[in-house]
Amino acid sequence: MTVLAYEIMTPSIKAVPQSWTMERLARFLTDNEITGSPVTDEHGDIVGIATLKDITEFRWNANRNDNDARLTPEEEQEARRLRMAIFEEMGKVPVEVRDIMTPSILSVDEQTPVRDIADIMMREHLHRIFVTKDKKITGIITTYDMLKLISDKELTSRCA
Repeated sequence: MTVLAYEIMTPSIKAVPQSWTMERLARFLTDNEITGSPVTDEHGDIVGIATLKDITEFRWNANRNDNDARLTPEEEQEARRLRMAIFEEMGKVPVEVRDIMTPSILSVDEQTPVRDIADIMMREHLHRIFVTKDKKITGIITTYDMLKLISDKELTSRCA
């Protein structure tokens, strides 16, 4: 008997509004000991996902070096100066979740076999995927949820 999405999904989803600041998102993720969260619009509809990786990449881009851009040392220094000036100005206006989130939403139906979900997660390099029923999100499957398949002997035997 095949294991299906609804059997391993986490049904409670901790979503954040797209209007939250990046700092508030970072605190939320840390406080809840999670690495990502769905993002909702003003109507409560999920419009994307924001992760610690998104925060890190945003911060990293402020300090990255343009060595691979083949600029002269003077151009590289000017590019770094401009980038820092832009990020300094952006620091005066809080960066919102909508500015850093990934707007695409991948999902699977509750009846999707976990083997198919694993294939999608591997192919797309995902750490989490939404689960739906009748086009409404009912849960989320993370890499942690997928590990349940290995630690739970009954589930493991059903996947074999």
